[in-house]
Amino acid sequence: QVQLVESGGGLVQAGGSLRLACAASGRSLSNYAMGWFRQAPGKEREFVAAISRPGVNKYYADSVKGRFTISRDNAKNTVYLQMNSLKPEDTAVYYCAADSTTQSLRAGAPTGSWGQGTQVTVSS
Repeated sequence: QVQLVESGGGLVQAGGSLRLACAASGRSLSNYAMGWFRQAPGKEREFVAAISRPGVNKYYADSVKGRFTISRDNAKNTVYLQMNSLKPEDTAVYYCAADSTTQSLRAGAPTGSWGQGTQVTVSS
C-alpha cells in the first residue's frame, strides 16, 4: 500500500490561506484517486475534495467550493490542497486518502490508505 504524510497545517487568521501537501511513498500516486477529508472536534469526519488519477476531474464539498483547490503533481508523488479565504469553521484535522476511484472518496468511505493528519486552526 501507499504511505501518505500530510504537511502544511498551522494557525492562520480568518481570511488567510494555507497550502496542505500530501506526500506519498511506497507506490506511485498516479495509481490512485486522491481525496482530502477533515474532522473537527466533536464532529464526524467529512469529505472536502477529491481528484481523479490524471487530475482532470475535481470534486468539492459545498462548504469549500470556490475557496479550496485540490491539485496533484504525479511526478512529485504529491497532492495539494490550497485553502483560501479560511473561516473559523474550517478548523479541523485534515487528512489525505488514496483510493481506486473518486466515487468512494466522495462517498466518504475510502478503502485505501490514510495519512496521519495535519492540524489547521483558523482564528477569528
